Amino acid sequence: MRRKFLSAIAGATLGLLLNLICLVPTFAQSDPLPSWNDTPTKQAIVDFVRRVTTPGGSEFVPAAARVATFDNDGTLWVEQPMYVQLAFALDRVRALAPLHPEWQYTEPFQSVLAGDMQALTGFSERSLLDLILLTHAGMTTDEFSKIVVDWLATARDPRFRRPYTELVYQPMLELISYLRANGFKTYIVSGGGVEFMRPWTDKVYGVPPEQVVGSSIKTKFEMRDGIPTLFRLPEVNFIDDKAGKPVGIYEFVGRRPIAAFGNSDGDLQMLQWTTIGGDGLRLGAIVHHTDAAREYAYDRQSHFGRLDVALDAAAANRWTVIDMKKDWKVIFSFDAR
Repeated sequence: MRRKFLSAIAGATLGLLLNLICLVPTFAQSDPLPSWNDTPTKQAIVDFVRRVTTPGGSEFVPAAARVATFDNDGTLWVEQPMYVQLAFALDRVRALAPLHPEWQYTEPFQSVLAGDMQALTGFSERSLLDLILLTHAGMTTDEFSKIVVDWLATARDPRFRRPYTELVYQPMLELISYLRANGFKTYIVSGGGVEFMRPWTDKVYGVPPEQVVGSSIKTKFEMRDGIPTLFRLPEVNFIDDKAGKPVGIYEFVGRRPIAAFGNSDGDLQMLQWTTIGGDGLRLGAIVHHTDAAREYAYDRQSHFGRLDVALDAAAANRWTVIDMKKDWKVIFSFDAR
């Protein structure tokens, strides 16, 4: 009797072990990018990660050197019909207008207050920059962060009628998580304001403030009522766009990325810096907006997020072009509900 009991226990234990052994490959092979279609684009990303993370392989990259950079507008969340930060700035113009009666007769403020959004596309980058400077300065950094957080809690996108923080691309969220799970350190490198992004990127993307590189205005240290503060000035400090992106990466990250993801000509130099001339295997990828039904379709002629020179460079440099319509099962998390 005792022998039969021990035999039964041994058989059950062996069966359990066999079941566990069978389960391990299932977990290991589970899809890390479930919102992506099984296309060559997805396979190129997965192959890249496998090759640089396989110990003993000729293309293995130590974890400390696994740096991936992501543009924000149009790469991680929507940038049409205008950049989210520009929408924020326009609302700031309206909120501050009672304190500036001269804005009724001064462009581009006059067009904003008149609701003439079409006129904004004709203004120079300098005019829009002045608009942002005057609406983002004159307060402490803590006060500005609160204004940003409060605005994001109530603002709604004009097409989808949802908070902007819900209009992030689910496939890219999965990609960030997939890279982090494989030892990558992920950075946002955006032409948008670093102070505009840092209050919410950790919650939305899992990217902490110290891993956000962006444009900035000047700040100065002041003691106010015995409290140390940083006060925001209406002066440009650094523009993290186009050729500024590699500079920002060099100064704030300190390592050349081995993977970079963008969507516009503003990301061209970041992609070049990442993929051309560096040692070892590298990945450059461009999110191409091709889905007018689920999001937007635009590239060479767009006022926001123009993709022209970088699209041609993608073929020459063998960068991966992510076709939103073909490569993504869903675009936003609420698409899958």
